[in-house]
Amino acid sequence: MNIMLFHSTYGLRPGVHAAAERLRAAGHQVQVPDLFDGKTFATVEEGMDFKNEVGAEELLKRAVVASAPYSDQGLVYAGFSLGGSLAQNLALGDEKARGLLLLHGTSDIAEGASVDELPVQLHVADPDPFETHDWLNSWYLQMRRAGADVEVHRYPGAGHLFTDPELPDYDAEAAETAWKVALGFLETL
Repeated sequence: MNIMLFHSTYGLRPGVHAAAERLRAAGHQVQVPDLFDGKTFATVEEGMDFKNEVGAEELLKRAVVASAPYSDQGLVYAGFSLGGSLAQNLALGDEKARGLLLLHGTSDIAEGASVDELPVQLHVADPDPFETHDWLNSWYLQMRRAGADVEVHRYPGAGHLFTDPELPDYDAEAAETAWKVALGFLETL
């Protein structure tokens, strides 16, 4: 499977490369574009400031440009937090998308978005300050209305970016469970 994996607001850090290696070890081809031009951040606040400085439209454009050479092959779009929101936007706009793997993040859904049973899997902390229960319930219903086949996996007590071993949110047990489930999901595509 060809996977386009987008980093979080922390930037393209070692944890993202480690995730890509885990996916490659399972037999997948993985691209990990750097949407922040080499910048990484120690805190979510610093990363959000940079994201806001660059702008959501510019980041989406960078994600589209990074994906374009591979999209004809039928990509699985994936991402961490902010990267998940970008992956979601690209997957919903790419009729050849094979799947969408969201780790820690979702996005608004464009009005009139429509897909043909796109397989979607979300892994999210419970509770998550960025992905509240009300938001996720609404998101799920909108994704289903858009035609996506959605699975949501919640991890009670885990921090927002619980799969990144270098961040304070890391939860080894939740991370291993999430990766096991995610790799199983990718095998079905």
